[in-house]
Amino acid sequence: MEKHEFDAAPQPISFRYYDLVMAAFVTILLLSNLIGASKPSYVILPGIGAWSFGAGVLFFPISYIIGDILTEVYGYARARRVIWTGFAALLFMAFMAWAVVQLPPADGWPGQESYEFVFGNSWRIVFASMVAFWAGEFANSFVLAKMKIWTKGKHLWMRTIGSTIVGQGLDSFIFYPLAFWGLAGWPIELLWQVVLSQWLIKTAWEALLTPLTYLVVGKLKRVEGVEIFDTQTDFSPFASSQEVKKGAAS
Repeated sequence: MEKHEFDAAPQPISFRYYDLVMAAFVTILLLSNLIGASKPSYVILPGIGAWSFGAGVLFFPISYIIGDILTEVYGYARARRVIWTGFAALLFMAFMAWAVVQLPPADGWPGQESYEFVFGNSWRIVFASMVAFWAGEFANSFVLAKMKIWTKGKHLWMRTIGSTIVGQGLDSFIFYPLAFWGLAGWPIELLWQVVLSQWLIKTAWEALLTPLTYLVVGKLKRVEGVEIFDTQTDFSPFASSQEVKKGAAS
């Protein structure tokens, strides 16, 4: 297959599935934060006993896998746009939840207390979720993009797992201490059990789903007809450019 080097063109590059991948990323992000973030659960491990973990860990890692696919296929600059879109969606979700909880319930409606328990996240949880997501996702995308350059596009499994170790580690070590440190029902032993569990389970998810990641990445690259290396990309999270400055299109 013939390869072509290219620089950023004046007209934006059109991708067939970029918007769909972005929608999937934001959907998983919102649902995993809304439904599972604040509930600790447990499993019984032989020789250890009950081991606690955050329920959101079952689904939230999918957003990191999609983030890996975004960076690998579409490049860091376009992944950055998706991360900021997810950040804005989280912010709006938090505002909407606060506004709806504050509205006075209609007379006779019995669900206000339960509604507040489920959706009335404290400012700490909202702040922790936003900071952890922002730091973890940008670290994940940055590491993957840099490793792609260092490995010359080889060893995708090494890049996805390596970036997940960094990104998910930051996410777990930021979110739970910021959100729950010192709160009733979250003794320090439980807190660090959950942090460690989150990190290990998220990384294990990435490793287990590596064959699926290979399948999706390969399919998207063939369909989109592009192989992007971020050799001239501005890696600042606050840069506004979406364009690929240099890469290879197949």
